[in-house]
Amino acid sequence: MAQKSFSLAIFLALVQAVGIGAQTPAAPEHVTVLHAAHLLDVAQGKLVSPGEVLVRGNHIAEAGSSVNHPAGAEVIDLGDKTLMPGLIDAHVHLFLHPGAEDLQTIVESVAERTILAELAARDDLMAGYTAERDMGTEGAGSADSAVRNAIDKGLIPGPRMRMSGNAISILGGHEDAIHYNPASHVPSNADYANSAAELVAVIREQLKEGADFIKIYETGSDKLINGKVVSPYQYTQAELEAAVTETGRMHTRVGVHCTGEPGALYAVKAGVASIDHAFQLSDETMRLMKEKQIYAVPTFTISEYFAQHSENAALPEWETNMLNLHAAEFKKQLAAGVPFAVGSDVGPFPHGTQAREMELMVQYGMSPAEVLKADLINGARLLDWEGRIGELKPGYFADVIAVQGNPLENISVTKSVSFVMKNGVVYKK
Repeated sequence: MAQKSFSLAIFLALVQAVGIGAQTPAAPEHVTVLHAAHLLDVAQGKLVSPGEVLVRGNHIAEAGSSVNHPAGAEVIDLGDKTLMPGLIDAHVHLFLHPGAEDLQTIVESVAERTILAELAARDDLMAGYTAERDMGTEGAGSADSAVRNAIDKGLIPGPRMRMSGNAISILGGHEDAIHYNPASHVPSNADYANSAAELVAVIREQLKEGADFIKIYETGSDKLINGKVVSPYQYTQAELEAAVTETGRMHTRVGVHCTGEPGALYAVKAGVASIDHAFQLSDETMRLMKEKQIYAVPTFTISEYFAQHSENAALPEWETNMLNLHAAEFKKQLAAGVPFAVGSDVGPFPHGTQAREMELMVQYGMSPAEVLKADLINGARLLDWEGRIGELKPGYFADVIAVQGNPLENISVTKSVSFVMKNGVVYKK
């Protein structure tokens, strides 16, 4: 018995001496001070000069014309640049690239498309986009959540991601393989749901596989008849209400691809989070969007790109006509007080070039300050990161970029981002 007590005493002494079982002390958080000629105050629509941001770990501790410079802090002097929050794209497709969209899902394996998605995420981040909403993986299934998880773990560079699974559509609807030999059984780029019950079942499956939110095709395909967009709706208001209720139960939301009426009215009455594309909206739809704060996400850039880069001789004229109509309708939506977020539909055009969307929103009627608020403040709300991204404020994630010049005077400076920090880590300097 004495021998056992002696052995136990020695063991406890060793434990105390070497710290076995004790927690490993946390490494001291990295502290960085960013200094530049200016800092963008998004909410106030003004520049603060000079501009500084104090970053502790992955959060902003201070921001303004002057911040504390703790001993040992790394100081990054960006000279005559303007510090601003990382950009947000509310409508991207990481799993698409320029070329025939329908054929990519047929001839490229999911593994290949996943690698391309990782490269797309890197390109978007290097362009200053530190947060994005992926609106459908076009047949890649749950690979979207795998890419998001790899980014979150720091395995690959990329923006913060909100990922949907495949878009949801009806049999024979938008993005279905309706131009192929039926005997070939070419799969749809979307997940089928033909009733409210099927919508709920598909939503549950996608959330199980890791989707952050749900994308639904509400209209398609589009035609221009006598200067009006004609696009059949795919789901009734009652069916969309079932989808919104199910996503609400799981504390997430629905975004819809929707180009016209009556699909847009059904969607806003059902309570979706966003109307993406929004080519043409009725007065009642616009009134409800303002009342409910449902965002329109215009996606002008994709129409411009297709008008300029199409092997189909008839498509450029059609896309140009659609873009002109969309621009005119956009002015009506602005006048009606419709709230906007910024989304480019990047993927079918090269990743990392989507700041063109903000240029077009200015060209078609918004001021640069309004576009920046739509991108950063409204974008943060739409992605459910309000209070965490979109502004340079204490407590927010340290997602900071730098541009040359004043984005409030020239929105085009967002096309040339020279510095990128995401989550306190510098990716481009």
